[in-house]
Amino acid sequence: MTSGSPSACQSTSDTPAGNDAPLSDPTAFSDPTASAPDIPRSSWLTLAVTSVVGFMVSLEITVIAFALPEIRDAFPDASESTLSWIISAYNIGVASLLLLAGWGADRFGRKKVFLLGLVIFSIGSLASGFAQSSSMLIWARLVQAIGGALQFPAGLALLLPAFPIERRQMAIGIWGAMGGLAAAVGPPLGGLLVAAFGWRSVFLVNVPVAAFAVVFGQRWLIESRGQVPERVDLVSIPMASAGVGAIVLAIVQSEQWGWTSASTLLTVAVGLSLIGLFVLRSQRHPSPLFDLKLFKLPSYRLGNIGTVLFVCGFFSYFVPLPSFVQETWGWSATKAGLAIMPGPAVATLLSPISGRLADRIGPGPILAVGGLAGVTSMALHLIFTSDEPRLFLGLVLPGLFLGVAAGFSFAMSVGAVMRDVPPNRFGMAGAGRTTVFQFSVALAIALAVAVIGREADEVATLGGMQNGWLMALLFFAGQALVFGLLFPRGNADR
Repeated sequence: MTSGSPSACQSTSDTPAGNDAPLSDPTAFSDPTASAPDIPRSSWLTLAVTSVVGFMVSLEITVIAFALPEIRDAFPDASESTLSWIISAYNIGVASLLLLAGWGADRFGRKKVFLLGLVIFSIGSLASGFAQSSSMLIWARLVQAIGGALQFPAGLALLLPAFPIERRQMAIGIWGAMGGLAAAVGPPLGGLLVAAFGWRSVFLVNVPVAAFAVVFGQRWLIESRGQVPERVDLVSIPMASAGVGAIVLAIVQSEQWGWTSASTLLTVAVGLSLIGLFVLRSQRHPSPLFDLKLFKLPSYRLGNIGTVLFVCGFFSYFVPLPSFVQETWGWSATKAGLAIMPGPAVATLLSPISGRLADRIGPGPILAVGGLAGVTSMALHLIFTSDEPRLFLGLVLPGLFLGVAAGFSFAMSVGAVMRDVPPNRFGMAGAGRTTVFQFSVALAIALAVAVIGREADEVATLGGMQNGWLMALLFFAGQALVFGLLFPRGNADR
């Protein structure tokens, strides 16, 4: 393949300037006097592979919500707490391993770690699809989590240096559009898969997608590495993983244990203590697992704060929604999926547009508009949605505004966090960002369950949902404030 040779923006290792330059050095990015380089075919192929994988992972999150009732019927002896681990085991596993995976991608090769993650994810998907008990399914989901943790930071670290900085937000926008597409087709596809083939199909559908990505990723992706020490602080690895895992565990189990119970408070205390020790050790160790200096970049620090607010707003709304539509309105999974689809479809269309716009004005203003769109969506739900079916005013119209929020926020939150990160820190910074994302998803789900109430598992009452919509509105408002008033203006240093 003639375009397979490394280009100026793609090489077997990051550029010397990116390796040696400090975080605040503008020359770590590009020469401001140089014209924008052409985008080689190999860059588009890298975008294709990473986007397909992003589609697969996003689809998994969307369709599994429609499979949970049938999984519950398949394992009647399993408690609700046990079944909740079908989702929670994945979130905890990914969040606990991301920092180590980011270091491994930079150290051993991003392509190598990315493909290994896909293979492990496929094995976990197969095991999930053929699980014969709830405990087997939970363990299989942990295998999926290992694969997901490996491919998340490696995929982002492969994508970012493939494009010149002048076009990087555009690439992130297209990559994010695949996640929006998965969210759009996920509800109807999830309903159709469950109705036609049963709950096992929502896991098995991952296997051919991952196989495609492995085969063509081996041919198309170009290996790259970051500047990381050969040996990392081995003591801090279990500290960071166990600390993050403990806090996510406390969030997940808080609905069962109680937010103020001794078990929850002790688990949080253990997690915070381990993370505190990790921070202290990382500040003093010559080869830390995570470079805390990244948080000195305002865009990285504020981008992560804004990401927490957006993710908590979005997922605390989106995860309980199918149960509300099916149980309270009495709609089938297929009908509910088709009714929810317009919003994610809008997100799919807007994500590439927002990326191109961000290349000119930066991601901050776009994310601020996304937050305002989320506020509008939740306000419409509070005004028009009732316990009687109201298709357009009660579901479609708020969903369209939420689609604007998602289209302007999912990919652009990545672009905001990674805006000023030098290439030699892509793997590490991406791992930190995805850890924040996974932590926020677990927090959002736990908050939704706590605010909406236990009965939402079977009958999502309107009062509980209204509490959830108000909470999501406040999160979206916080997103608009962070990116509209605090986030640095413009784009990355040229």
